Amino acid sequence: MAIRQRLAQPGTSGRVQARRPVRCVRLNVSAGGKVYIDPVKNECAAFAPATVANLGPGFDWMGCAVQGGGDTVVAKVIPGKPGVVEIAAIEGDGGRLSLDPAKNCIGVAATETLKLVGAVSCGVSLTLNKGLPLGSGMGSSAASAAAAAWAVNGLFGAPVPKDKLILAGLASEAAVSGYHADNVGPSLLGGFVLIRSCKPGEPVELLQLPFPNPERLHFVLVNPKFEAPTAQMRAVLPKETPMKSMINNCCQGGALVAGILTGDVKLVGESLDRDVIIEPVRAPLIPGMMAVKEAAKAAGAYGCTISGAGPTAVAIVDDPAVGARVAEAMSAAFRNAGKLDVNTAQVVKLDPEGAKFV
Repeated sequence: MAIRQRLAQPGTSGRVQARRPVRCVRLNVSAGGKVYIDPVKNECAAFAPATVANLGPGFDWMGCAVQGGGDTVVAKVIPGKPGVVEIAAIEGDGGRLSLDPAKNCIGVAATETLKLVGAVSCGVSLTLNKGLPLGSGMGSSAASAAAAAWAVNGLFGAPVPKDKLILAGLASEAAVSGYHADNVGPSLLGGFVLIRSCKPGEPVELLQLPFPNPERLHFVLVNPKFEAPTAQMRAVLPKETPMKSMINNCCQGGALVAGILTGDVKLVGESLDRDVIIEPVRAPLIPGMMAVKEAAKAAGAYGCTISGAGPTAVAIVDDPAVGARVAEAMSAAFRNAGKLDVNTAQVVKLDPEGAKFV
């Protein structure tokens, strides 16, 4: 059964449906009578996994978390500076990301998380370790935001449930890549997440979709040395689409969900392979992508498409040995047809947990 969660935006009506474990929150009453929330620890580290968004026909409404790479954020208390957010250091980005918290997704996510926690008595200092390449199509910014939100939340005993923290992640994503939850949702929650509603100023509604027998599902992820910024890849999307194409993608999107809920690996692979709206306009911008897609299927994959906005390609298999063969074929196609070197080629499983303390 799908788990339904409806998240209320600040200032709107709505409800949050979630099971909340007992947590300890330390309160501090100042001389003027104002109640502040004190941290319960001085330092907290969190990891958030990579994600595969869109999954072919599920553009902007489907994503999943995968094991393997991800980003780590360490949050430390700054005494005497209520609500202040600072970024102390960033590692693994080649010096490309800003240390200005208002211009970096971890700073935005941390700021919004503090608002969700309440009137806190301290500030936070953040250190980000980038485990995911920028512009990779594996939810790089979302992993950073999810790790930051979970780490800051952890300083105060994790009083805010993960599903509500998606609002902090959305604010962060909106600042860097657009207002969409198909990366930050699964990076926080884990597993497959369907975004039923996600519009600024309105409640966000998510459906967590269980996948039976997840040990049978394997993702082949091949990331070439090529950057595909989300903003540029969104700029090529069609403003209108033919009715025939819309019907096809609705059909394949429904089949994708059916495959997930029934644990049908083949149906998941075949469905994500049949997008006729987004992939046809994005694939030509990624050198060799169509050759990679064909090579994956020829080597035994059930289907292959672009992960997120690309350039990473994702294929679906039910056997890790087949996955290794598919990874080799996809890598060769990127090198031969796309003239691109390959950063990583890996066979990974679904990540059911999402963000976690480390």
